[in-house]
Amino acid sequence: MNCAPHRRSMHRILTSCFLLLLTTAIAFGLDSHAKAEIDELISYVRNSGARFIRNGQEYSAAEGADHLHDKLNKAGDRVKTTEDFITGIASTSYLSGKPYYVKFADGHTLATGDWLRTHLAEMRKGK
Repeated sequence: MNCAPHRRSMHRILTSCFLLLLTTAIAFGLDSHAKAEIDELISYVRNSGARFIRNGQEYSAAEGADHLHDKLNKAGDRVKTTEDFITGIASTSYLSGKPYYVKFADGHTLATGDWLRTHLAEMRKGK
């Protein structure tokens, strides 16, 4: 019996839980409203089914969400608002300065920052 797929699945679950805990620890500098919005945006990326494009390479939605978590963790107290997160974390590569994109099943792409700002506006309008 091949247990490798089960181990990979369990590894993904544990990694996601670990990243969530790290984000929670880092986010103590954020107010609870901003933290909730950022968590929702990262979840939106993770569950979108879109491809995450970073520096010309395509990644899964889960890998894109994990990358945003990692960047948020490294940003520390530089992220105070949801807009700080979108502009400073989720829109461009820190190293190359190139914008991030999401690619949908039909092949069209959108700048990740614009896509997340649209979702944030919808979230806020729905409340």
